[in-house]
Amino acid sequence: MSRAWCSALPGAVRLAVQIQPNAKKTEVIGVLDDALKLKLQAQPIEGKANDALVRYLAETLSVPRSAVTITHGQTNKRKLIEVKSSSLTVDEVARLLLPAT
Repeated sequence: MSRAWCSALPGAVRLAVQIQPNAKKTEVIGVLDDALKLKLQAQPIEGKANDALVRYLAETLSVPRSAVTITHGQTNKRKLIEVKSSSLTVDEVARLLLPAT
């Protein structure tokens, strides 16, 4: 299975995500094109959606919030995120984030 949305870096994992703000609840929808699509229960103003995204990923992946960084796309719906962790693998991230199929 191709995981173009998730790739390994030295000591980190990079995620390509596409967000949909103003949702009723925060949840992962699935993979769209080559990005992980997420709904966020936050408005896209004053960085609220970015904060909600970082908080959600940190909680779901069991890493500190400081380990999750939005590296590209601060003001776009498509973002690149780096999660610093020596123990996370691409397979583990996919297992934790993707809805059970």
